[in-house]
Amino acid sequence: VLPVKFFMMKSFLPKVTWKNPSGYRGALCAVSTHQTRTKNEHCKKNPLHNHNQVISFYFSSQPIIVMFPAPTTFFINNTPSPNGMGNLPFERIERTPIIRQEAKTSDKFGTIPEKRPIKELLQYGIVNLDKPSGPSSHQVSAYLQQILKIKKSGHSGTLDPGVTGILPVALGKGTRVVQALLSAGKEYVCLMRLHQEHSEEDIKKALETFTGKIKQLPPVKSAVKRQWRYRNIYYNELLAIDGCDVLFITGCQAGTYIRKLCHDIGTHLGGGAHMAQLRRTKAGPFYEDKTLVTLHDLTDAFAFFKEDGDESYLRKCIQPLEAAVNHLPKVTITDTTVDSLCHGATLKVKGIAKVEANIQVGELVGIMTLKGELVCVGEALMISKDMAKKSNGVAVKSSQVFMAPKTYPKI
Repeated sequence: VLPVKFFMMKSFLPKVTWKNPSGYRGALCAVSTHQTRTKNEHCKKNPLHNHNQVISFYFSSQPIIVMFPAPTTFFINNTPSPNGMGNLPFERIERTPIIRQEAKTSDKFGTIPEKRPIKELLQYGIVNLDKPSGPSSHQVSAYLQQILKIKKSGHSGTLDPGVTGILPVALGKGTRVVQALLSAGKEYVCLMRLHQEHSEEDIKKALETFTGKIKQLPPVKSAVKRQWRYRNIYYNELLAIDGCDVLFITGCQAGTYIRKLCHDIGTHLGGGAHMAQLRRTKAGPFYEDKTLVTLHDLTDAFAFFKEDGDESYLRKCIQPLEAAVNHLPKVTITDTTVDSLCHGATLKVKGIAKVEANIQVGELVGIMTLKGELVCVGEALMISKDMAKKSNGVAVKSSQVFMAPKTYPKI
């Protein structure tokens, strides 16, 4: 038997193909950082019907040992799902830059986000935190403050105490950036427990029924007013079924209650259902990739920084604030335009150097310097084409300013 060790990967469903005429069949799916569940209804040494067996895996942030019969050849296919399936809305939009004017930036002002001094990063950074099961999101945010010796932090998208996964936490003066994340889509891997067994076909149909625009009543214990509201479910993908246990992945609009989704699916199937386990695998532009860190990682990294003066590990744990707006379309401005926006001015088209395609009126955009620094976020008042072509007019109305005045010279 050949052991293969998989480490943390992005939150997609890779296809692992093994070329083997006979062997064990089954789908191993991680449902949390601490537990794994194996669909083993076919875990018998039976001949496969063909030489190319395709199975799906969900990878957690912990190493998973998968045992394949030897000899085994496997390939990982990371191509996106067809028709945008498995992608949140912002991931489906192509953002190519449109140049309005050629512009250069001066090394005398500002700094490339990745090269900020570590003390500045602790005030204008964000952590892609892997929330453990047990503490509340607010408690986890407080733990992070204690570890990094900072006075302020703020998280985006509250997770219930028992839920694990991605919890973006902004640091210091950059906490307001989490507002830009609240409207971003989320993705979860859920273990739903049906109260009676149903066929795979019926379960798939139920998941399809609850894809798209759904009407949802928040649960009795929730942080919002309990009234009917509409939410968008971008995709539901079945991963595995083991008796009454159903493992599926869902991409949804912010504010969707997955435990209520499970309840409603169970009601639709008949017999009922409840959420057994849940893990968030995407929160806007944050994924289960190499940027995902635990509280223990942060503790160790900060100890290296304080005791040995080694900031390399801390830099791997803390991302520049700009990472929080990776999902937003960008408008890049000239150096001479920056300071006026730092004082709350609107952005006029003459100050634009380049703009990303497919921006719509009313859409939230990030306004960036030529070095890639976040100046502010605001509401687009023009489409991309007009921002690039019009000779005058207001392109963006700023709503939140993040860059301090006088970072760039006043012109």
